[in-house]
Amino acid sequence: MSTFEKAGEKMTNYRWIICFMLFFATTVNYLDRQVLSLTWKDFIAPEFHWTDTHYGTITAIFSIVYAIANLFAGRFVDWMGSKKGYLWAIAVWSVGACLHALCGWATEMSLGIDNVADMISATGAVTSTIAITSVYYFIAARIVLGAGEAGNFPAAIKVTAEYFPKKDRAFSTSIFNAGATVGALIAPVSIPPLASYFKSIGVGNGWEMAFIVIGALGFVWMGLWMFMYKKPENNPHVNAAELAYIHQDKEAESAQEDTPSADEPKLSLWKCFKYRQTWAVAIGKFMTDGVWWFFLFWTPAYISDVYGYSSDSGTAQLLIFVLYAITMLSIYGGKLPTIIINKTGKNPYAARMQAMLIFAVFPLLALFAQPLGNFSYWFPIVIIGIAGAAHQSWSANIYSVGSDMFPKSAVATIIGIGGMAGGIGSFLINMGSGILFDYAAETKMAFMGFEGKEAGYFIIFCVCAVAYLLAWCIMKALVPKYKLIEA
Repeated sequence: MSTFEKAGEKMTNYRWIICFMLFFATTVNYLDRQVLSLTWKDFIAPEFHWTDTHYGTITAIFSIVYAIANLFAGRFVDWMGSKKGYLWAIAVWSVGACLHALCGWATEMSLGIDNVADMISATGAVTSTIAITSVYYFIAARIVLGAGEAGNFPAAIKVTAEYFPKKDRAFSTSIFNAGATVGALIAPVSIPPLASYFKSIGVGNGWEMAFIVIGALGFVWMGLWMFMYKKPENNPHVNAAELAYIHQDKEAESAQEDTPSADEPKLSLWKCFKYRQTWAVAIGKFMTDGVWWFFLFWTPAYISDVYGYSSDSGTAQLLIFVLYAITMLSIYGGKLPTIIINKTGKNPYAARMQAMLIFAVFPLLALFAQPLGNFSYWFPIVIIGIAGAAHQSWSANIYSVGSDMFPKSAVATIIGIGGMAGGIGSFLINMGSGILFDYAAETKMAFMGFEGKEAGYFIIFCVCAVAYLLAWCIMKALVPKYKLIEA
């Protein structure tokens, strides 16, 4: 019998139901984020005459808004609490997702164009006007989406800190974080077919309803969350044995450190920036989040540009599905620190850093993605999948690093700061990629035996490959050993 179970009382496992809800929310989060990347090249670009630079600008603006919003989203969630904070976040991003569907109509109204056919057939200077006008509307919708989505991870990590002891947090985080992979996995086999279906029956150009259908899923989640979530000590579905298991860290640390009372002094936003631990999380996110977002936003375009398969083709859907199926291996990445702790007795931070060093090695395979792609498109897909799995494993652990070293009253704030840093990194890589790819195509740029856009992709793959090892070295230099921050 577990030490947390009383005689005749079996420990409940409601914490895993809460973890599933976090998984569901993260899945919806990434589905909403993926609709644009899976429809822009083959559905939206022909309508609005977009180039890679236009798309890169939209994704970059989304990233910087997401970055800035993260700084405040974490603080907002700490202030509002997990339940209300999460509800507000998903409500805002679901509205933002649905607003994308109005961008085509808004462009037509602004320019006095009668229908989609006239927009597609436009020539000359009009095409530039259409492109710029539509980009502004998509940026506006993307701003709302980014502001809302910024709340997902701060809220989810805060809930994880409430419902799981430290030794289980990386594993539970890896499970809900797998929602990013599942969302990306479902997206290519659902979003392009949705767009194609609605286009075939004459509902706009198809892509509009894809945004609405996927965006509506967030409102379904909100209904479930309102009835299912309460703090563990107030939740009738959590018995005394499970509550004791959740709060087991109290035995090792003082109540002041782990469960602050209502009148306990809390860390201010600006005070958080004084700690090396905060900068370690921020730099780890800044240098690596952009890698994942590059793969997320540009892989469909990569398959189209380099291999000629449109996003609604069976081959492209299969390639993207396999890629994200491989990233599902990241679930085991969250378990590795627990295994290290159980076998070596190391503290959670030391175990996580050891695991993260292992995960930092796998992205180096991206150096070979483009060269091996000359033999088969399966090589870069498999390699990107492995790099993606390593990233998600890294991400689950870096989130837990923040929750390990800061009091619960500041966890969402720290994750928000890290998310801001990651968003800035994503802004740079997405903006840079769009400009680089257009420049490479126009000038037929050569690099390491590749020419045009292929050369551009190879350069970005090289950046992605080394980012994790550099990030790990900086994090280790900033925080060599575990040190708990007290409010």
